[in-house]
Amino acid sequence: MSKNFTLLLFASLLMLANSAKRTPGSVGVELSIERFEADAKSYALSLEDLSAAIHNLHPNQPESINIAKTKLIYSRLAYKRIEYFLEHFFFTSSRIYNRPPKNEIEEPHLEYMEPAGMQYMEAILFDSITIESKKELAVQAGLLSHAANDLHALLYKFETNDKQILAAVRLELIRIIALGITGFDAPILKSGIWESEVAMETIALTLKPYLDEKKHDSVFHYLGNSIMFLRNNPEFDSFDRLKFLTHYALPLQKHLNVMIREMKLDSVPPGLLRYDAAHMFSPGAVQPVDSTNNKELTAKRVTLGKKLFFETRLSGNGSRSCASCHNPANYFTDGLPRSMGLNPHTSVRRNAPSLFYVAAQQNQFWDGRAKTLEEQIETVMRDSLEMNAIPIQSMQNLLKDKEYKHLFKKAFPKKDKSKPAEQQIYSALAAFMRTLNPYNSDFDRYLAGDPKAMSDVQVSGFNLFMGKAQCGTCHFAPLFNGLIPPFYALTEFEVIGTTATDDLLNPKKDPDNGRMDVRATPYYEAAFKTPTVRNAAVTGPYMHNGAFSSLEKVIDFYDKGGGAGLGLDLPRQTLSPLPLNLTDQEKKDIIAFLHALTDKI
Repeated sequence: MSKNFTLLLFASLLMLANSAKRTPGSVGVELSIERFEADAKSYALSLEDLSAAIHNLHPNQPESINIAKTKLIYSRLAYKRIEYFLEHFFFTSSRIYNRPPKNEIEEPHLEYMEPAGMQYMEAILFDSITIESKKELAVQAGLLSHAANDLHALLYKFETNDKQILAAVRLELIRIIALGITGFDAPILKSGIWESEVAMETIALTLKPYLDEKKHDSVFHYLGNSIMFLRNNPEFDSFDRLKFLTHYALPLQKHLNVMIREMKLDSVPPGLLRYDAAHMFSPGAVQPVDSTNNKELTAKRVTLGKKLFFETRLSGNGSRSCASCHNPANYFTDGLPRSMGLNPHTSVRRNAPSLFYVAAQQNQFWDGRAKTLEEQIETVMRDSLEMNAIPIQSMQNLLKDKEYKHLFKKAFPKKDKSKPAEQQIYSALAAFMRTLNPYNSDFDRYLAGDPKAMSDVQVSGFNLFMGKAQCGTCHFAPLFNGLIPPFYALTEFEVIGTTATDDLLNPKKDPDNGRMDVRATPYYEAAFKTPTVRNAAVTGPYMHNGAFSSLEKVIDFYDKGGGAGLGLDLPRQTLSPLPLNLTDQEKKDIIAFLHALTDKI
C-alpha cells in the first residue's frame, strides 16, 4: 500500500467534489458496483496465490508455513475491499469467506454449520501442520477460490440505491470500530490494523461521489486522518485504540451521520442500533425502541414498574421482590455466588447478574432461554426456587390496593381482553428495567470529551482490553457484552470452560450444561451468554456460577486460555485455548480500565 495513498485520495476527492454530477437516487451506485466487480476479481486472484502457497506447504519447513500465512493476510486484505458491499447486499453468500472459525448453530432449527473460510484457515495454520491439516487447508482454499470466481454472478439483475450504499458504509465503519481494531477476524495473525486501514480506504472511495468539499469538510478531514493514523501505527499490540476512536473514528461517524441525514438518505438501522445518536458510544446508540411510541404512557409504566420492583406480593409467600436478588444499592446484584432461594437453606441455580443495560441484549438469562424481558420476568415469578408465584393471583391481590389500581389504570388505559391481565406486571417491570442505562462511568465521560476522566493506566487497560488481551472480541463495544456488531441483533453464546471454582492450579469442570438444556445440541454444552463488563468491578463474584471471587482470578483464567488452556477436556471450547501472555502490569491495567466502566449511582 502506497504511502502517498491519502494524498492521492484527497486529490481525487476534491476533483470529484468539484466535477461530479449528483443525480438523485444514483449518485454512487454505478461506481460502487464497478469497483466491487474489480475488487472481487482481485480477491479471487489472491486466493489462487493462497492455494499455490498451501500446495507448496511442507509441515517441516517453517518458511513455507510463513509464506502461507502471508498469502492469507493478502487475501484478508483483498476481502476487506469487498466486505462492506458483499456483507450488506449478499450476507448469506458472504458467510463462506469470513465467519468465525467455530461450529455454528443456526436457530431456531438448530442447523449445524461446520467451520469454514479464512478465519478457520488461520486457526489451522497456527496449529501443528500435518498431512491431514494441509489437506483441509487445500480444501478450504479451493472452496473459497471457486466461490470467489463466481462473485460477479451475484450482480445479475442486481439493483440498489444510494441510501443502501450509504447504509453499507455506515455498517462497515462500525465493523472497523468494534471488530477490526480488536482483531476479531484475525486474532492470531494480528492483521487487524492493516485490515482496518484497507476497509477505511474503501469507505473513502465509496464516499467519493457523495462528498462536497465545502459542505462535508469535516468528513474529508476525519476520513483522511483516520486512514493516516491506521497506516502510521500498524503494530497490533501497541495500537492506540482510544486515540483512534476519540480523535478520528468517532468524529468521522458523527459527521457522516449528519451528512447522510442532511442528504435525506437516512435508512432504518438494524438490530438495536440507533442512527440518531451522535456516534456508537453515545448514550442511546444501542438500545431497543420504545414499542408504545408514547413517551407519556411509557413514563407511567416505568413509574409503576419501579414500584413493582420492590413489591413482595409478587412472590408466592410475600417474602421476596425483584430487589431481593437485584439490589439497586449494589448495582442491581446481591453480591452472592448464587442468590438465596425462596425456601430456607436453598439457592438458585446461577449467579444473579446486574440489571444495568439488561435491555441491550437479545436473550435473557445466562442460557438465553427467554427472548424478552417480559418473558424473563414471568419465568422468575413462576420459578419455584425464585418467587414461586401464580401471576394472575398476584395481579388480583395488587388490584385490591387502591394505589395500585390507580397506577395500573393510568399505565394501561386500554385493556386488551385477549391478553392475560398479569402481563401488565411484566410490561411495567420491563419498562422500568429498560431505563437502567446510565452511561455515566469515567469511560463514558472520557469519550464525551473529558480527557481527565481516565488515568493513563486506564487508557492502557482499554487498549489492552480491545487489543492484545482480546477481551473486545467477545465483549463487544460499546456495551462490552455479547451483542454482536455491526447489526447488534444477536447475542453471542460462548464456551469458555468456566471451572467449578477459581482454584486454577487444580481446575475442575463445572457441571452446568448451559444453553444445551435449552437447545439440545452438544455444541451448546456449557455455552453461556456473554454478559456486559460495565460495572464488573463492583458486581462480583463472577461467571455464571459465581465461582470467581475477584477480577484478578477472572483475568488469570482468560490469560491461561480458559478451561481448555488449563488442561480440561473441552474440545468444543470456543474461546481460544492459547495463552495471552499478559504481564502482571498489563493485567493490572485491564482491571483499572474495568473500574473506569463503573457507573456513578
